[in-house]
Amino acid sequence: MANSKKGAVVITGTSSGLGRATALLLDKQGYQVFAGVRTEKDAESLKQAASSNLTPIIMDITKEEEIRSAFEFVSLAVGNEGLLGLVNNATAIAYGPLECVPIDDVRLNFEVGIIGQIAVTQAFLPLLRKAKGRVINMSADSGRIALPYFGLLSASKFALEAFTDSLRMELSSSGIEVISILSGSFKTDVYKKVEASYERTFANMSPETKALYDKNCRIFLESVVEGNTKGMSCEIPANMILKALEDSKPKRQYFVSDSTLSMWLNRLFFLLKRLLPHQYFYDTYFFGDMRKSMKLD
Repeated sequence: MANSKKGAVVITGTSSGLGRATALLLDKQGYQVFAGVRTEKDAESLKQAASSNLTPIIMDITKEEEIRSAFEFVSLAVGNEGLLGLVNNATAIAYGPLECVPIDDVRLNFEVGIIGQIAVTQAFLPLLRKAKGRVINMSADSGRIALPYFGLLSASKFALEAFTDSLRMELSSSGIEVISILSGSFKTDVYKKVEASYERTFANMSPETKALYDKNCRIFLESVVEGNTKGMSCEIPANMILKALEDSKPKRQYFVSDSTLSMWLNRLFFLLKRLLPHQYFYDTYFFGDMRKSMKLD
C-alpha cells in the first residue's frame, strides 16, 4: 500500500456525491485516503477513478463490526504515524411529517446521522491522537435552523453540532482540532432517496393525515429538489473540507456557499434567529414567509 507524505485521512460515505468528490480531491492532493463505502461495487468504482494512495474500505457506520474491522485495517496501514484526519460525511435523510415517518426510518436517520458518527469517531480517536489530527464533521444549514418535513435531518444535524462542540472542548488537551462544516444545497443524487423516503411514509399514512400533509410535503419537496439541481457542485464543499484539513489555525466552523454574498446572507440569517424572539422568527418571519412564497396551507 502506498504511503503519503501528507498523511492519512478516513472519510465516511464516499460512494457518491460529496464523499466521493472529497475522497478523489484529497487523493489528487497527495493524501493517503481510506474511503468508506458499503459495497464492493462502490469500492471498485473508486479504485478506477483514483490513484494507489486511495484505499476503499467497507464500512457501514451503523454496523459496529464493520467499524471495528475498518479501524483494524487502517491501524495496521498507518502504524505509529496515525491519522491526520477523519471526515464524518455519511448521511441518511428521512423526509415527511414527523407524525407519520415510519419509526424504522427515524432510527436509520439517527443511526447514520449522529450515532454512527459518534461510533466512528470513538473508534478512530486513538489514531487521530497519534498524529494530533482533525475531526471534520459535515453538518448543514439545517443544523442551525429547523425545517418542516426535514425535521429528522435537522434534529440529527443539531445533535451533530452539539457533539462537535462538546468533543472540541474534551479533546483540546490532546491537540486534536474538531471542526464543523455547514453547507447549503449542492448537486447530489441524495434527493432521489429523499423522494423514496417520502413515498414509504405516504404509503403508511391514513387518509386523514394524507389530507393534512401530502400537498404541503410535495410542494416543499419539489422546491427543495429544484434548489438542489441548481445548487453548487460537490467540489465547492469538498474544497472547504480540504481547507479545514490544511489551515494552520482552523476555524471552529466553516460556512459553505456558492458565493461570498450568499455565505454572508446565510450568516445574517443565523444571527437573526439568535436575536429575534423564537416564535416570531419561526412562525412569522421564517415559516410565515415560506408559507406565502410556496403557497402552503
